[in-house]
Amino acid sequence: MNYIEDDLLPLSGLQHLAFCERQCALIHIEQAWAENRFTAEGRVLHERVHEEDRNSRGDIRVEYSMSLRSLRLGLIAKADVVEFHRNREKSRGKWRPFPVEYKRGKPKKDNVDKVQLCAQALCLEEMLGVEVASGALFYGKTRHRQNVDFDTDLRTETEDTAKRFHALVEAGETPKPVYGKKCESCSMKHLCLPKTVGKGKSVDRYLLDEMGDP
Repeated sequence: MNYIEDDLLPLSGLQHLAFCERQCALIHIEQAWAENRFTAEGRVLHERVHEEDRNSRGDIRVEYSMSLRSLRLGLIAKADVVEFHRNREKSRGKWRPFPVEYKRGKPKKDNVDKVQLCAQALCLEEMLGVEVASGALFYGKTRHRQNVDFDTDLRTETEDTAKRFHALVEAGETPKPVYGKKCESCSMKHLCLPKTVGKGKSVDRYLLDEMGDP
């Protein structure tokens, strides 16, 4: 089954979902957004990447802000960078796509960033009809690339995350929060109210209490 154009969701939502289902719902169902220092630094980093001129370096061609789409996964996005590496094996095409995603922090222990990058690779495969075996994550804090192989396990996790993302949006319900350490660094903390809503009090009741209403 393929999705139609009107059903496509932002690929970035996979990272939101992998980080926190409630955050994902607040952004993609309730259309809420809040920025903090971390999201601002990330936004500036992406803007700098997208403003770069297209260039070539010998056996590598570089494309910035490349539009991506997958009707199979129901996702749409703009890639930070897609490098096209000259392929010496002529039977596999002249150029091999290699997506590069830029992140402001440092490598994570989980697959949150890798899933987002793998989804870009799956879009490229569908669009160009070629295999995309690997890509890279560039982290601003370490100033180094982390190469990522798109193996079977990561591809399966990415496809499952895309299905969960669509199911969440189609259901149209925002999950209740589960407070944890990651909540403290989340830009949505003051919209989510994880400590308050998580104890059974609604956001509306919390706001009324804060205003002194009976």
